[in-house]
Amino acid sequence: MKVQSPALDEQRAGAVRTLQRVREDALPEHTEYRDTGCDIHPSCLSCPLPRCRYDEPGGIRALLGARRDRQIVALRRQGLTIEELSRRFGVSRRTVFRALEKARAQDRPEEEP
Repeated sequence: MKVQSPALDEQRAGAVRTLQRVREDALPEHTEYRDTGCDIHPSCLSCPLPRCRYDEPGGIRALLGARRDRQIVALRRQGLTIEELSRRFGVSRRTVFRALEKARAQDRPEEEP
């Protein structure tokens, strides 16, 4: 009867783990990808959005809202009133105030607790 050492068994087990094949269908090279886009843009690869609408928390609404908020802040700095901004963007005064406050909060440093 031949006795094997535990170290040799561990070495063989490690070699088997490193040599296991990956499933062939799991490799991206064998994936057929059709760039069909979405209802926002017909092609993912040439989409003008900074992030995919499906990757962004809140989806397309959050992306468009962030863009609108940046425009509100820029126009407010140019001197437009809250009422003018509200009318121009078709939102409530409260929405304008929220956008301005959010921009202020991002500009100020974090307070220590």
